Amino acid sequence: MRDFTKEWPAHTEKYIGENDLFLEIFEGESLPEVTAERPPLLFIHGAFAGSWMWSKYIPHFIGGGWKCYVMNLRSHYKSRVLDMTKITFEDYLEDIKEVIAECGVPPILIGFSMGGILSQKLAETAGIAGLVLIDSVISREVFEAVPYKELDPLTTGAVVPAPAREEHSSIDETAEDIEFQRKYLTMEASKAFNAFVFSTESMGISINAGAITCPCLVIKAVNDDDDDRRGKVTAEHLRGDYKGLWNTTHTGVLVGQRYKEAVDAILEWLGR
Repeated sequence: MRDFTKEWPAHTEKYIGENDLFLEIFEGESLPEVTAERPPLLFIHGAFAGSWMWSKYIPHFIGGGWKCYVMNLRSHYKSRVLDMTKITFEDYLEDIKEVIAECGVPPILIGFSMGGILSQKLAETAGIAGLVLIDSVISREVFEAVPYKELDPLTTGAVVPAPAREEHSSIDETAEDIEFQRKYLTMEASKAFNAFVFSTESMGISINAGAITCPCLVIKAVNDDDDDRRGKVTAEHLRGDYKGLWNTTHTGVLVGQRYKEAVDAILEWLGR
C-alpha cells in the first residue's frame, strides 16, 4: 500500500495549546514574497480522521505557492489522546480557534465533512479570509430545504467506532485507497458527532449565513439529484460558488482517483 503521508515534503511539526494539538505547517514553494501576500490555508479534517487525509492535496497547494496549516483536532491522529466521551462540538471549535491564532493572520478555512460544518459555524464569528467546504456536513437550513429520505439514530455509545470500510473498492477509490484509510481511521467523540447528525432527536447545526461575510466555495460529491440540490442550496445559503462532482464518493473526493478535480476547482477559485 502506498502511504502518501510518507511522501510529504519537509515541513514543520509542532504541538500547540493545552491539549497538544498536532499541527503540520508547509511553506509554499514559490518566492517568499509571493506566499507572504496570500492568506494561509488551514485544512480541517472530518470525523474519524486527521491531517493524514489531506496527503494527496497538500503537494498541489504548496506547489502553487500557498502556505498550508494542516491541523488535528484534540485526540485525533498525533494530537494528545484525551477522554473522547467528554469531547463536544464546541471543544472542536475551540481547537480551530487556537490554530487560527497560530496562523497569525486570518486564514482561508478548507473543511471536509465534519470539518466543513465546524468551519461554517466558526465563520459566523471568526475573522477568516475565505471558506472552502468539501462534501461538508449540511446545516439545518439546508436539511430543511432538501431533507434526507431516512434519518440516522443518535449514537448511544460513549464513542463512535471508525467506519469499517469493508468494501474493496468504490466508483472512485481503489482497494489501495481504501486500505490507506483503514490504516488510519479511528473512533470519534459521540457528543460531537451527535451534534451534527440528523435524527428524530436532532436536526443538526444551524448556520447564520448572514453573519458569514467571506468568499465561499462549496464542493459536493454528487450521486443523485438530491445530492446536487444540497450542494447548490449550501452555496446559495452562503452566497458562494458551487462545484458538483458527479459520480464521486464522500471520501473519494479527498483520497480517491479523482481527487485532483476537487483540488483544481479550489486552486482555480483561489486564483480568482
